Amino acid sequence: MSYVEKHLIPGETVQYQTKLHWIVMLGHLAVAAVFELLAITFLVASFSRPAGAKAMSSRGSMYWVVLICFLVGTVLFCIGLLKRSVTEMAVTNKRVIVKTGLAERRTTEILLSRIESVVVDEPALGRIFGYGTVTVRGTGGTPEVFEKIQHPLKFREQVQSQIAGEPKRTGTQ
Repeated sequence: MSYVEKHLIPGETVQYQTKLHWIVMLGHLAVAAVFELLAITFLVASFSRPAGAKAMSSRGSMYWVVLICFLVGTVLFCIGLLKRSVTEMAVTNKRVIVKTGLAERRTTEILLSRIESVVVDEPALGRIFGYGTVTVRGTGGTPEVFEKIQHPLKFREQVQSQIAGEPKRTGTQ
C-alpha cells in the first residue's frame, strides 16, 4: 500500500496519481555507464598484454578494481531507480499530496480549497518526452515546486478539475 493510500482522510479518494519521469535517472545512468565501461576496460586489459611485455604483477588486484567499478556503477543506477520509485504524487478529491524520500521523508499536502494557482513549466525536451515542472501556489504560502513530473499538464488538469468540483475522474500514470 502506498503512502498516499495509507494517509487518506475519511471520505477522500485518489483521483489521479503520477510519478517522476524516467529522465530523473539520466544522470545516474550516465555515471553508472562510465563506471561499467571502465570496469569492462580493466577486465579486457587484464586478459590482454602486448607481446614481449612482462607479466602483470597481480591480476588479482585488477579483478578487484573491476569488481569495485561494477559495484559502484550498479549502486549509482539503483540510487536513481530508488529516487524515482519512492516519490509519490497524487491528486485526491480534497488535496494534493506529494511524498519524496525513503530514509528522510518530505511530504507536501495542500488542500484544494487553499490552492491559488498551478503553473506548469515544460522545457522543449520536456514537451517531447512528457515531463515538466509543476509549481503549486497556496493562498498565503510559498510555492511548492515539483520537478520532472511525468505528464505535468495532466496533473494540472486533474488539480483544476477537482477544484472546479467536476465529476470523479480517476486516472493513473
